[in-house]
Amino acid sequence: MIRLADAPPDCFDRRLLAPMLLGAILNPINTAIIAVALMPIGVALGAPASETVWLVSGLYLATAIGQPLVGRLVDIFGVKPLFLVGGALVAVSGLIPLVVPENHDSIWWLVASRVILGIGTCAGYPAAMAMIRSEGERTGQSSPAAILTALSVTTQTVAVVGPTLGGLLIGAFDWRATIGINLPLGIASFVLGWIFFPRGERTKGSAHIDWTGIVLFAATMLSLLVFLQNLALAMSWLLVVAVVAAAALVWWEWQATDPFIGVRVLAGNRPLMLTYLRSMLTATISYTFVYGFTQWLEDGRGLDATQAGLVLLPIFGAGIVFASAFGRRPAVAKKLLVGSAAQLVAGGCVLFMTSASPIWFLVIAMLVLGIPQGLNNLAIQNTLYHQADPERIASSAGLLRTFMYLGAIIASVIYGNAYGERADDAGLHELGWVVVGISVAFLLITVFDSSLRRIGSENVGTTGNEPAEEEQAGSRATRG
Repeated sequence: MIRLADAPPDCFDRRLLAPMLLGAILNPINTAIIAVALMPIGVALGAPASETVWLVSGLYLATAIGQPLVGRLVDIFGVKPLFLVGGALVAVSGLIPLVVPENHDSIWWLVASRVILGIGTCAGYPAAMAMIRSEGERTGQSSPAAILTALSVTTQTVAVVGPTLGGLLIGAFDWRATIGINLPLGIASFVLGWIFFPRGERTKGSAHIDWTGIVLFAATMLSLLVFLQNLALAMSWLLVVAVVAAAALVWWEWQATDPFIGVRVLAGNRPLMLTYLRSMLTATISYTFVYGFTQWLEDGRGLDATQAGLVLLPIFGAGIVFASAFGRRPAVAKKLLVGSAAQLVAGGCVLFMTSASPIWFLVIAMLVLGIPQGLNNLAIQNTLYHQADPERIASSAGLLRTFMYLGAIIASVIYGNAYGERADDAGLHELGWVVVGISVAFLLITVFDSSLRRIGSENVGTTGNEPAEEEQAGSRATRG
């Protein structure tokens, strides 16, 4: 466990907040900024949309594969070394667009920089969760809800300012600044981590790295994600590769003494598996709205980019308000139930939208969607904190982000198939039915998950921090 010799004995060390929060936002802010930079980059380099889309996909793929890997390395080697390496990689990714020439071939240099960026940002969120866990143990706080809320609100805030910041950078400089900004951000992350993060002890468990499991996991995720992004009969061989690699992964990890992915623990920890599933479903709904709904606003409803951005703003504003208002309460069950209901209402609203819908109706629907944006993400993060094995909190947090990005890619498949040549009302209503269906599934797995009521409850003997009996047995079996 990481300890600070001069830290206050009964409260979270606030000096850790700056590097923690900066590291955690590096990935979401880059996801948001690039949305407004794709067209300027394509025009400047003469690159079609089929090539510029890899600036998004490259980051998603690198992050989805790298998060649990880097998280496991954080569990083994401690927060500080991985955080510093991550900051250095982020800085390198920001340097590349500042030195490459402006021609068509440079698009692939930018894709490479985004892959490096994705790997570099993989350390931020797992490191933050590991530090929160360590400080919670040091201070005796089983549920540091205020710090978890700060982490959730910060990542949601950058989703609000990201597109605006990207537009300002392009206006003040050019498209290079939207990627080049990672040079100072990476340096700042490295410096803050060097100054404030303590040199931590290694994990109490084995320092063995399961390279076979890592390769099989990477093969599974890479083939699956590329297949989902290129749905076609000719690409079906990738799905076969994904299934075979996944089966081999499960077989190998089941019998491994110190596995990369603790499949025996996950198999015996049904609540944690449901948390990962909820993360994927939440991301699918969120990204379907943010990207698919935005296309309809501009194409079907006839708004310009600025007006569409303003219509979407209530999602993030309401999300921040609800997360801030209810974040200090450790209980998660009610948050998820309210969030489930709000998702269902928002999907229902989409079914009644047409190109003639008044702006006030669209804004109200976005305000409703902001409720699960704040409550679900916060509750899922808090649930993971209590359900994950403390010795694997960083890798568990990384795997949570993997499921989130899987949901984002599924969303791109959904709205890509719902719309034809235009994002019209019929396609929008298809999205609405999909959101309603996913919301019903989310609601059902939440209602019937009795483990949620133990987290933050004052009426039971546990705060939810102790795993259920079958989870403990699975954990002991894995450590073997």
